[in-house]
Amino acid sequence: MTKQKIAAIFARFKAANPKPTTELEYRTPFELLIAVILSAQATDRSVNLATRKLFRDANTPEAILALGVEGLSQYIRTIGLYNAKARNIIETCRILIEQHGGQVPDTREALEALPGVGRKTANVILNTAFGHPTIAVDTHIFRVANRTGLAPGANVRAVEDRLMKVVPKEYLHDVHHWLILHGRYVCVARKPKCPECLILDLCEYRAKTVET
Repeated sequence: MTKQKIAAIFARFKAANPKPTTELEYRTPFELLIAVILSAQATDRSVNLATRKLFRDANTPEAILALGVEGLSQYIRTIGLYNAKARNIIETCRILIEQHGGQVPDTREALEALPGVGRKTANVILNTAFGHPTIAVDTHIFRVANRTGLAPGANVRAVEDRLMKVVPKEYLHDVHHWLILHGRYVCVARKPKCPECLILDLCEYRAKTVET
């Protein structure tokens, strides 16, 4: 895909949605961190339903640590893998208190040292909470990048590296959100909604659908 076409794609995304953001509900970097940890293999909707109650009662490392694994599990038991996530979150809260003064760190190294936080989660926090130009490649972004020809890659890291290389700098901060939303609502897995796509004429997918 040419540089001109890539630039045109993101110019359209920006025109349609100038300030995209995550659909996870949060008010602080800590709330975002907890929500993102919970969102692994779960929908944003299911996470929001759980965190509305959790954050009403406990939304700091100290408060969640005080709940303990059992107490926290009661809030998040509707989310997949909740036992493992509860253990990771409690330990993450302990580390934040002991090593970071109760604050979420803004470096990749420190974030990835937290239980339950891998590269993708760290990228979400760095981008959404701290404004870094990072791209967290999930299944939606991986699919869109490969299907459209925007940034093909055999694995998520290859797609991330390719996107970081080809996307114009002025769009890097918002790429993550635009592509997730596009993959979630338009360029869906089974039958992409090509007739509704704002980049239909720029996309290089050969099997475009003619009806939704």
